[in-house]
Amino acid sequence: MGAARLEQQIAFLLEADKLKAILRRTPLVDNSRQENSAEHSWHLALAAVTLIEYAPEGTDLLHALRLVTIHDLVEIDAGDTFAYDTAQHESKEERELAAAERIFGMLPPDAGTQLRGWWNEFEAMQTPSARFANALDRLQPLLLNMESGGGSWRSHRVARSQVLHRMHPIQLWMPGVWPFVLDTIDRACAAGLIVEQ
Repeated sequence: MGAARLEQQIAFLLEADKLKAILRRTPLVDNSRQENSAEHSWHLALAAVTLIEYAPEGTDLLHALRLVTIHDLVEIDAGDTFAYDTAQHESKEERELAAAERIFGMLPPDAGTQLRGWWNEFEAMQTPSARFANALDRLQPLLLNMESGGGSWRSHRVARSQVLHRMHPIQLWMPGVWPFVLDTIDRACAAGLIVEQ
C-alpha cells in the first residue's frame, strides 16, 4: 500500500464529489429543487436496506449497496440521461462507456477493474443483486414524482405506457412491490400527473 496508490484513491474520491453537481429531472419530494445524482445514489442505498425483504432470491445486500453506490458515477462525464428522453438514449451507452473508462481508470488497476466490473454488472442486470439495484433505481423516481405533484412526469408530459415500461423491472424482480407501483400509477393518472395513454 504505497503513497501512489493512496493518491489515486483520494483523487478518485475527489472526482466522485462532482456527482453532487449533476442534476436529475426528478424533484425532491418537497418540490423545492431537483435532486442531484449523489442524493439519488444515497436514496437507493437507503431503499436497498429498507426493502431488502422484497429482493430477488440470492440478493446480497452488501453487494447491492456497492452497485447502487457506483452505478451513476459515469454521470460525472456523461450527464444524467432522462429516462423518458428517447433521443438522448441513442448516445447514452457510448457516453457512459467513455466515462466509465476515464473515471474508473483513475483508480489503481485492481480497484478500477473491480468497480468497473460492478458498474458493468449493474448495467447488465443479470445477477439477483443487480436486478434488485435496477428495480430500486426505477422505484425511487416513481416515489419522488408522485409525492412532488407529478415532477418530471408532469413537466415532460410522460404517458402511462412509458411509466409502465420503465417500471417493468420492478414487476419482474420485486413482484411484492408491483401492486403498490400499479396503484401509484393509477393515482397519478387520475390526478392528471401522467398522461393517460
